[in-house]
Amino acid sequence: MASWRHWWAVFCLGAMGLGCSAPPATPASSAVLAVPAPVPTAPRPATFTNPVLSGFASDPSVCRSGDDYYLVTSTFEYLPGLPIYHSRDLVHWRLIGNALSRASQISFVGRKSSKAIFAPTLRCGGGRFYIVTTDVEGIGNFFLTARHPAGPWSDPVRLQESVFGMDPSFFFDDDGTVYYTRHGGGRNGGVYQARVDLEAGRLLETPRLVWSGMGGIWPEGPHLYKRDGWYYLLIAEGGTSYDHRITMARSRSPWGPFEPHPDNPVLTHRHLPDHPLQALGHADLVTTPEGAWWATLLAIRPQAAAGGRHHHIGRETVLAPVQWREDGWPVFGQGGMLAEAQPTERLPAWAPWSPAPVRETFKPDEALPPHWTFLRTLAPGLWSLTARPGQLRLIGARTGLDTVGTPAFVGRRQERLSQRFATELAFTPAAPDDAAGIALRMNETHHVLLQLRSAPAPRLECRQRAGSGDANLLAETVVPQTRLQLQVIATPQAYALAWRPATGESTWQPLCTVPTYQLSTESAGGFTGVYLGLYAFSATDKPATADFAWVDFEPGP
Repeated sequence: MASWRHWWAVFCLGAMGLGCSAPPATPASSAVLAVPAPVPTAPRPATFTNPVLSGFASDPSVCRSGDDYYLVTSTFEYLPGLPIYHSRDLVHWRLIGNALSRASQISFVGRKSSKAIFAPTLRCGGGRFYIVTTDVEGIGNFFLTARHPAGPWSDPVRLQESVFGMDPSFFFDDDGTVYYTRHGGGRNGGVYQARVDLEAGRLLETPRLVWSGMGGIWPEGPHLYKRDGWYYLLIAEGGTSYDHRITMARSRSPWGPFEPHPDNPVLTHRHLPDHPLQALGHADLVTTPEGAWWATLLAIRPQAAAGGRHHHIGRETVLAPVQWREDGWPVFGQGGMLAEAQPTERLPAWAPWSPAPVRETFKPDEALPPHWTFLRTLAPGLWSLTARPGQLRLIGARTGLDTVGTPAFVGRRQERLSQRFATELAFTPAAPDDAAGIALRMNETHHVLLQLRSAPAPRLECRQRAGSGDANLLAETVVPQTRLQLQVIATPQAYALAWRPATGESTWQPLCTVPTYQLSTESAGGFTGVYLGLYAFSATDKPATADFAWVDFEPGP
């Protein structure tokens, strides 16, 4: 693994005037996660395929330090939150930690789905990494700092304002000034800006309007850059759905006046309804050591269903080439559109990571891996890796998935349209209505449960909630009183849920099938994507326990 000082060798976005000073000495107890080694000397293909980070990975923001790239995305109501991804080539990414990983940092108690953490920005400067973001309906805009992108990250530093703003960004200018740029004014608002003192943790003036965009609703996700004496302002407009687009303006001053790009929007597919990538927006820029420019941004991959377009695994991270014209304006993608397949010739050396094992087991002397998340808190008292060593135990809560609370649920993003997720369960109920199993979660009103109950006899249920009413029983079957294996096979169009006894080599027994569009954003609302997870529920104050021996997670058939 590269040394500590290597990670600080070069400024994150040097070609844009943002710099990292020399790093401080390594702290004696620095908490650095091991990063998997890339596959050695992998040949680079002619093209790569978008998305580069599939599944719910919205509002990506990127930074380079030397030959290493780091990226953060939105996480809304999930904790740990603000995942940090690492890449050597901008195409292959691995999760190395979460910036929000301690109970002392934040809590989302009482927050509905798709509230809390919006649109973070990742930057480096002054020998540190910075994330600035918004806790919607919580503490507002705040930033975190770390000496290493894998953490540990600081507690939040609030940036107090008298009005609401969101999607903040930092820009480090050549003279040492740091600018704080954010959305303000709501649906028909604009981009506001102020200087910020990061050491004191405060704004130096009231943010003022610097650009209103090109007339699209929700001019948001702003980032400020500098190139050849010009300040460039990059934003998203049109709302984060099918009318989404990316626009740009520039000025000789960071305060404007800003002149719009003559070809705005610089990237959009709102006029291409049949394109497989839709809703392009929330872009951020990065350069390679060789000076090539790229943009990370979000997109969705809708599936045709029920007479319309539906996307269910969330807004994903895609990568677009950026080239500069002689007149000082950039061109994004292929003349303002973005194909799924993109050429690789301007990328760094090809550096795929070794694939993760399909089967994940749990060790009592190791932390829960960073891809597992809970709802609104870190779920203290609802899970354990030591109660039954070698297994993950969930202690059933009286809070279910249909409640704005913290149920005994631990999940991970569905990362592919075709996905297999399976586990082995030993369930110890304490009351007849206790339950445990697998959950497919979009939000409180839209989720699916493959759950085991004990009374009047052990039975497995497939239940679905698809709106404001009670969950519907789709199917049930009597099962043997033994450990069970549960499985979900996802395709772009449907989830197939099945089971089998844990003993022997019996075949999987199908129980129910659920169309994916019923868990889509178009059906359920919100800004996230489907999570696949483990779940337990206690109907009384006496908790049930559910022990999960392993989890399989792999591409589907």
